[in-house]
Amino acid sequence: MNKEMKQAALDYHALPKPGKTAVVSTKPCETQHDLSLAYTPGVAEPVRAIAADPEAVYRYTNKGNLVAVITNGTAVLGLGNQGALACKPVLEGKAVLFKRFANIDVFDIEVDAPSRDEFIDTVVNIAPTFGGINLEDIAAPECFAIEEMLRARLDIPVFHDDQHGTAVIICAGLLNALELQGKKLPEAQITLLGAGAAGLATTHLLIVLGAKRDNILLVDSQGVVHSNRPDLNIYKRCYAQPTGKRTLADAMHDADVFIGVSGANLVSPEMVRSMAPKPVVFALANPDPEIRPEVACAARPDLIMATGRSDYPNQVNNVLGFPYIFRGALDVHASSVSRAMLIGAVHALASLAHEPVPAEMLRAYGLKHLEFGPQYIIPKPLDPRLIEVVPPAVARAAIDSGVARAGYPPHYPV
Repeated sequence: MNKEMKQAALDYHALPKPGKTAVVSTKPCETQHDLSLAYTPGVAEPVRAIAADPEAVYRYTNKGNLVAVITNGTAVLGLGNQGALACKPVLEGKAVLFKRFANIDVFDIEVDAPSRDEFIDTVVNIAPTFGGINLEDIAAPECFAIEEMLRARLDIPVFHDDQHGTAVIICAGLLNALELQGKKLPEAQITLLGAGAAGLATTHLLIVLGAKRDNILLVDSQGVVHSNRPDLNIYKRCYAQPTGKRTLADAMHDADVFIGVSGANLVSPEMVRSMAPKPVVFALANPDPEIRPEVACAARPDLIMATGRSDYPNQVNNVLGFPYIFRGALDVHASSVSRAMLIGAVHALASLAHEPVPAEMLRAYGLKHLEFGPQYIIPKPLDPRLIEVVPPAVARAAIDSGVARAGYPPHYPV
C-alpha cells in the first residue's frame, strides 16, 4: 500500500473510536422491572432451566448465535508470527464479516499461550460460552493438531478457516472452471503449490470430492513432496507421491490445474505454457499472486484464471464460506462441522454461479452484465443470495450426517 492508504487504514481503525466492534444489549434495561428481569432475581429462572436441561441454553442465551474467533497469533495474515496481541485487528475484522454477512455475533479472543496444550486447554475451558469456534491465524503444522484435539474434546463446531474455509471456496471454483474447460475432476492432473494449512486441507477436500490422489502433486518450499523425502511431517507424508519430478516446473508440465497458496511471483510464463491444453490456474497468494493474470493469460490465452484479489475476476475469498457455514451449523445446533457440511457448501457455491445474476449485485459491482463463464466461475462476496443458499445446504448436510441437535429451521427453504 502507498503512504496514503496505510494512513487511511490506521485512521479507519482508530477513529471515531478505537477498534471495529462493540457489545450491544438486545434487551431493555430502563425500568426497575427490566432490571429485575435482566439480573436478580429474574435471571435465576433461566439458570434453573439450563441446569435442568442444558439444551435450554440455546433458548435463553446468545450461545446459539455466538462464535469465538480465536488465535495464538503465530501466522498473522502473510506476516508470520506477530503474537496474539498484534492479531487483534484481524480478529475484529473477522467479527465484522461474520456480522455483516450472516448476522452472527463474535467475541475475538487472543490467547497468549506458551504451549500448544495450554492454548487447547484455554479454548476448551471457555467453550461453554459459544455455539462455535473459529480458529484463525495459527501456524502449520501445529494448527492441524490443535484442530484435531479440539474437535475431539468439544461438542460444538470447531472450524479452522485458513484450512477448510479456503478449501471450500477453491473447490467450488475449480469444479466450475473444469466444467467450462470440458474436464472432470477425477481425470485432472493437479499441481498444488503450498503445503501449509490451506494447501493440505484443499488437497484433502479435492480427494473427497473425487480427485485421484495419484493425480495430485503437492509442492512446498523444498520442491515436490515425493515419497523419498526424509524431511516430511506426518501431514505432508500422506500426500507424498512416488515420482521423479522434483521442481515446480517439473510438476506443472502437462498439469490441467495449478493451485497456488504460497507466495508472490513463483510461477513463470514458461511454466504456464508447459501446462496441458485448456488449463486452470488459481494463483491465490495475497496481495501478490504466484503469477499475475495478465502475464498468465498472455502465456496461455486458453486458461481460466482465479486469484485472491478483488481487482481481478474470479476472486477466491473466504467470506464466501465461513459466515454461511457457521450460520447453517448454528441454526441446527451442530456438534461439529462434518465432511458432508463442507461438501454441501462446495456444491451450493458452485451451483449459485450458474444462476442469473440479480440486478442488485450488478449495481454493487458497477457491472452491466455478468453470467457464468471464464470470467465468473464463483459467486461474488456481495451476492445477497449467499445467505439464502449456503446455510440451508450446510444445515441439511448437518442433519443428514447426524451432527445436528435441532431440526431443519422452518424459515429455511424446503
